[in-house]
Amino acid sequence: MSTKTVDARGLEPPEPFERAMEAIADLPAGGQFTLLIDRMPHPLLRMLERDGYRHTAEFRDDGAVEILISRP
Repeated sequence: MSTKTVDARGLEPPEPFERAMEAIADLPAGGQFTLLIDRMPHPLLRMLERDGYRHTAEFRDDGAVEILISRP
């Protein structure tokens, strides 16, 4: 299964959050996507935890944060 990538690097707030929310809204049960962003999006991560989404985040060598978001 291929994973969609939402590249929100270089965008000013709230655009990265809005793009992530659009991708989440389109996510089918069991689906996932990768979010690339310039910094750790703590409000988004809290929302994902609250709503039961799975996620893993890691810093890449280029300084970006790569977050895999999965819908249960």
